[in-house]
Amino acid sequence: MTTVSDAAPAGRRFLRELPHAFLRERPPWPLLGLGVAAGLAALLPAFYLVVRAVDGGADTWEFIFRARTAQILGRTALLIGIVTVVSTVVGTLLAWFTLRTDMPLRRVTTVAVVLPLVIPSFVMATTAIQFFGAGGVLEGWLAPFGVERIPRFAGLRGATLVLVLMTYPYVFLSVRGALRRLDPALEEAARSMGYGAVQTFRMVTLPILRPALAAGSLLVALYTLSDFGAVALLRYETFTFAIFNQYESALNRSVAAGLSLVLVFFAVLLLTGEGITRGRARFHRSTAGAVRPAVDAELGRWRWPVLGFVSLPVVMGLAIPVGILTWWLVRGLLRDQTMVALLEPAWNSIAISLTAALLTVVVAMPVAILAVRHRSWWPSRLIERVTHIGFGLPGVVVAISLVFFGVNYARPVYQSNWLLLFGYVVLFLPAAVGAIRYSLMQVSPRIEEAAQGLGRRPLRVLVSVTLPMVMPGVLAGGALVFLMTMKELPATLILSPIGFKTLATVIWDASTDAFFARTAAASLLLIALAGLPTAYMVLRDNSYRSGGGH
Repeated sequence: MTTVSDAAPAGRRFLRELPHAFLRERPPWPLLGLGVAAGLAALLPAFYLVVRAVDGGADTWEFIFRARTAQILGRTALLIGIVTVVSTVVGTLLAWFTLRTDMPLRRVTTVAVVLPLVIPSFVMATTAIQFFGAGGVLEGWLAPFGVERIPRFAGLRGATLVLVLMTYPYVFLSVRGALRRLDPALEEAARSMGYGAVQTFRMVTLPILRPALAAGSLLVALYTLSDFGAVALLRYETFTFAIFNQYESALNRSVAAGLSLVLVFFAVLLLTGEGITRGRARFHRSTAGAVRPAVDAELGRWRWPVLGFVSLPVVMGLAIPVGILTWWLVRGLLRDQTMVALLEPAWNSIAISLTAALLTVVVAMPVAILAVRHRSWWPSRLIERVTHIGFGLPGVVVAISLVFFGVNYARPVYQSNWLLLFGYVVLFLPAAVGAIRYSLMQVSPRIEEAAQGLGRRPLRVLVSVTLPMVMPGVLAGGALVFLMTMKELPATLILSPIGFKTLATVIWDASTDAFFARTAAASLLLIALAGLPTAYMVLRDNSYRSGGGH
């Protein structure tokens, strides 16, 4: 039976554990060494920012502590708060409806709700402006009904909508993976005690989903913190927007480095909040648990209305962008606009994204094991926290920091795919760590202890016992890294070798030159290629459930 304990206040817990932090059983040195290496790699951008900010002297700190900087920070916090709350609610509801109910067309909708994740933010923002903006498609549709002007689609309103459409899949994938491994006997026991569906969800299901919700919400918040394309096009000034302006307009980049350090501080605050929300509960079974899928809730007459609700973010985040991109492509072809060859960029995108996904899950595995099996605040939790910092920084900041280290300390890998892959690992490591960590939390350590008691070495236990049981989390984390790498632009532009093109860079080049047909062709191909692994995950999930495993 799964036990869930309430988290003690963070301050009191820290003071209580401090005297015993170094007295606990320490993790094996190889595992600790791999975790420390991952943490140091994730801290490289922060080290670079400190060096550049210190070089700037007093002028940098005066710029940071201006009243204007505080105003921008407040606008950023407001955007993060709204986007995180809305994305968490939307992602959780979509995960529940597509996995635990008899809603029609669940496989198709599950694939569709994830695909907005792969659309580059500047493409999503551009198509949203084309549809919702002044003189756009929606205004044209409403004109025959006497609607001459719709509310202005810009600023906080527009940025919130675009970022929610791009980030709710983080929560959806995290919660869906948690629901798949949830023991249905717990909910059935609550029902047998007379609790209704709402009470059961609030008292049993929701506490168990808390780590998954916290992990997904953290990714949403960090992505919103680091995004530039959407907020720039929709004219909502955030901290990332100010950093990009400094990089482009100022000869001295120390000010931009100082502003980026504020983002690091903001990311640390988000990580602290996520750790408090997650708590110290244990979520594995103490017994074998149920070996059957949960019974789907019957929606009755609400089946089709629920499908309509689930389809709303799909229409806004996928159908509308794809429709506008298709129109751009058709219009360009009718006007004989020349296309560019996409076969090589497509192959480069797939190859580099698959490699990045594989490397990232390999690096994430020891971090997740340290975080779950060795739960002391030092060094396990500290290592896990610092691996999230890169995700909260703009890609251009991470890329420039790696260029600095490549030029000065690692010349052989400078302007090579190895440095590009290293940048992807630094940027997207949190996605893999979160997915693997939650899967590992649901595996009882007694199983591993029993295997070691039979004479198996720890490495063999990891490969033959632990890894197969956390494979759903490994695959989910790897797929998430694959999707994010496919659309990553700043790091690819700065760190890739000369002449190395991906679909994301082709989209950027075409949009910069105002070749909308080329932009549409590359974007549509990117979405199609991203849909293949997403569809595989969904089909595998459904076949796994129908086969009687959980």
